[in-house]
Amino acid sequence: MAWNREHAGVAAAPAVAIDWSVTAMTEAAARLAAPGAWDLPRAAAAVGETVWWVTLVDATLVRYHLRDYERALASKAVRRRKTEETLEGLRYVRNQLGRSVDPAEFVCPADGGDSTAWAWRPLPEPGLGGLAPRARQWELSRYRAYQARLAGRDIARTFARCTEFIAQAAGLVGGGAPPGPGTPGLRSGKQAASPVPPTSTPSSPATQPSRRVADPRPPACVTWRDGGCPTARAARHRARAKARPRKTQSPRAGQRGRRRHARLVPHRHVRGPAPARRG
Repeated sequence: MAWNREHAGVAAAPAVAIDWSVTAMTEAAARLAAPGAWDLPRAAAAVGETVWWVTLVDATLVRYHLRDYERALASKAVRRRKTEETLEGLRYVRNQLGRSVDPAEFVCPADGGDSTAWAWRPLPEPGLGGLAPRARQWELSRYRAYQARLAGRDIARTFARCTEFIAQAAGLVGGGAPPGPGTPGLRSGKQAASPVPPTSTPSSPATQPSRRVADPRPPACVTWRDGGCPTARAARHRARAKARPRKTQSPRAGQRGRRRHARLVPHRHVRGPAPARRG
């Protein structure tokens, strides 16, 4: 978080893109929570996909919407220390997956060997000899968070807690209110805006609704540097060409063209005009 505070810039992640990402993240987490018997390869693939979604949306919010993210962490319904350490442990899993580690190494059956419930596998300390001291410290802190908050715990419950917090933080982007607890969807408590307010009339421009999608019409001509858009310029050119008097071609011009063509294309006999008959 300290690095993101120092490098805060213009947000490059609009609210619509975050909505789509949160929806995909919650759907991936819901597949793990669905009842049913899974084998280890299938469960490991689902865990790897959900880890990528959770860490991707979390990193986007931290990087581009840090104030909204910290507001969500400061909420009374969020256990800040536990949530931060859980997400830090998921970042460790993401980094290991980025190094081509098999997702099955992080998954094991829950207590009792039931194939319908999976838990995080305790892991030994990784070898970090090739990293710089600062990077080694960061990776060790993520590993310790994994061992403290993830190892031996239920995977579906971990993702449910993280997706609920991230959905609340994403709901604050753009000044909106976060969803209530227990609702993983983003902006689920908001009411969809109607295209035309019931009290507005089409003749009053002050009551027209704001456009939320990109305008398909071309930009106004005043935005062009030369004072006219390409469509208007083409119309003016066609009008001028239509009003301009057409030039008639003389017979001599046709003869000159044939003679020039005869010089460019040799070995070709070009016949001239037929001589006039004498009476």
